[in-house]
Amino acid sequence: MTAPIRVLVCDDQALIRTGFTTIIDAQPDMAAVGECGDGRAAVDLAARLRPDVVVMDVRMPVLDGIEATRLLAGAGVAHPVKVLVVTTFNLDGYVYEALRAGASGFLLKDAPPAQLLHGIRTVASGAALLAPEVTRQLVGRYAARIRPAEGTLADVGLTPRELEVLRLIADGLSNSEIAARLVISQETVKTYVSRILTKLDLRDRVQAVVYAYRTGLVT
Repeated sequence: MTAPIRVLVCDDQALIRTGFTTIIDAQPDMAAVGECGDGRAAVDLAARLRPDVVVMDVRMPVLDGIEATRLLAGAGVAHPVKVLVVTTFNLDGYVYEALRAGASGFLLKDAPPAQLLHGIRTVASGAALLAPEVTRQLVGRYAARIRPAEGTLADVGLTPRELEVLRLIADGLSNSEIAARLVISQETVKTYVSRILTKLDLRDRVQAVVYAYRTGLVT
């Protein structure tokens, strides 16, 4: 049998923590291994419990979710932990900062339980998850911050088809949706995505989205 996905829940509201852990523990393929109410505790517990996924709130005392995410999954972390940020703050500056800090996914707290569970499974599998509404509007309000003054795609080494796939990733399309749009197989899409991440030295699809915005590929 496959071991259950070990999840650490971090939120400063006890009711939210209880709700999340109850939903998670009800799944045959998941187990809530711990919970805490601030980012510092999340970092400490993650080091001790080694969860597969940390479900992380943003606004918390002691250490906020952005800094906690950076300590758990940011650049240079020896043993990064997958972090799924779940917050009430849609399209806030927190969205972009969470992604830059190393989060593998971002969901809103008003998402249905099924979407939360899907997000945990997606992040645990090594893929990335960005709520479509966040992806579509990420550049809208924060274009000046995301895109440098003189971004360029010159010499990145991507083929025209790979650039096309990158644009669709940045638009929030899944592999199956990209396959349907380009009339190719999902396996072919996976191959393109893998090549894009390797060529651009990106960790996952979330970083690919941010890269596309920063270089002006998406306008």
